[in-house]
Amino acid sequence: MTRRLRGTRVLGRSLAAGLALALLLGAPPARAAGPSGPSGAAGSSGSSAIGGTAAARARATAAVDAMMRLYDPESGRWQPESPWWQSGNALQALLDYMAKTRSARYMGAVRNTIEKQRQPLPWWPEGGGEFRADSTDDTGWWALAMVRMYDVTRDRRYLDIAKTDEAYIREYWDGTCGGGVWWDIPGKTYKNAISVELYFSLLASLHNRVPGDRVYLARAKQAWRWFAGSGMVNGQNLVNDGLTTQSGGCANNGGTTWTYNQGVVLGGLAELYRATGDRTLLAAGRRIADAVTTSPVLSPGGILTEPCEPAGTCNADQAAFKGIFARNLAAFDRVLPGRPYRGYLRAQAASLYTRARDGHDQYGLSWAGPFDRADIARQESAVSLLTAVL
Repeated sequence: MTRRLRGTRVLGRSLAAGLALALLLGAPPARAAGPSGPSGAAGSSGSSAIGGTAAARARATAAVDAMMRLYDPESGRWQPESPWWQSGNALQALLDYMAKTRSARYMGAVRNTIEKQRQPLPWWPEGGGEFRADSTDDTGWWALAMVRMYDVTRDRRYLDIAKTDEAYIREYWDGTCGGGVWWDIPGKTYKNAISVELYFSLLASLHNRVPGDRVYLARAKQAWRWFAGSGMVNGQNLVNDGLTTQSGGCANNGGTTWTYNQGVVLGGLAELYRATGDRTLLAAGRRIADAVTTSPVLSPGGILTEPCEPAGTCNADQAAFKGIFARNLAAFDRVLPGRPYRGYLRAQAASLYTRARDGHDQYGLSWAGPFDRADIARQESAVSLLTAVL
C-alpha cells in the first residue's frame, strides 16, 4: 500500500554530508565498466551490455557508490526527506550487496544507520525503538535488514532485534477476517498484503537461523495459509493491495497490483521452502512469478514496469518497488531447479544499465529508459536489481 509519509524532516547535507561520508568510510568510489555518459544511446544492446561477472560486479559497485552519495551520516538515513522505511530498504540493498561481494567497505555507514535508527522514533515514541513503528510494514522492512545484518556479521545481537520486531508485529495479529496483521497502528483499519508478506518472510527467516525453533515455523505456516486463503491473490495469480477491512469487509479490495506485493511473497516462500521442503510452496510462487513476467501490464515488452509509470504518477514509495521484486524473485529463483527466472532478471539489468543510467551511475524510474532523475527510491531499486544478478 502507498503509505503516508512519516519522519520526512529535511536535513541539510549535500556537499557537507558527502565530505562527512568520505571521512567516515575512507574509500574512493568505483565507476561502472562500460561507456561513459548518459546511457540509453542508440545501439546499446541487452545481454551483451552486461558482460561477464567482473563487469556485473563493477556496475553493482558503481550503483552502490552512487547510492551512498545520497547518504546522510548525521541522521543515519539516505535522503532524510524520503520516507523512513526507504532507509531500511536501502540498508537491505546495501547489505545484500555486501553479502554477495564480501565487501565491508561501507560497514561504518551500516553500523551508524542501525545505531541511530534503532532509537525511539520521534513520531512514534510509543514503539520504544528497535524499529518498532506506527505501521507493521515499516517495522518489517527494518527487521529483515537486521536478519541480513546477522547473515553478514554472524552477530546475534541483530537477530535479537529481528526477534523483538517479530514479537511487536505479532501483537497486531488477530481474528478479524480469520487472521492476518493490521497495517496501521494504532488505528487498525486495514489488513493488507505487504504487512503479512513481510511478517511471514520474517518468521521463516528467523526459523532458518534459530536452531531448534518450532514457534517461528508454526507461525510462518499459519501466516502463509491465511494469506493464501485470504483472497488477495486474484484470478490472474497477481496480488492485490489488501482486503476491504476499511469498509468493514474481508474481500479482495481490487487494489493496484504493485510489484513489491508480487515480490515479497516470493522471498517468503523461498525461506519457507528451505524450512519445510514443501514443493507446493514453489508451485504457488511460480504461479505468481509467471503472472508478473508474462503480464502485458507489469512486464510490457519484457521489462518490469510499475503500474503507475505510464501515467507518470509514481510517488516516493512506488519508485522503490521494482527493486524489491527483483531481490525477492532472485531469492526464489535460487531454490528452483534450473534457475528459470535468471534470464528475466538479466534482461532487466541489461535494460536498466543501457537505457536508464546517467553519466554518474544514477538510475531513473523506468527500467526501459530514459533516465529521468535521481533519488534514493530509484537508486536503491537499481542496486537491488544489479545485486540480484551477481
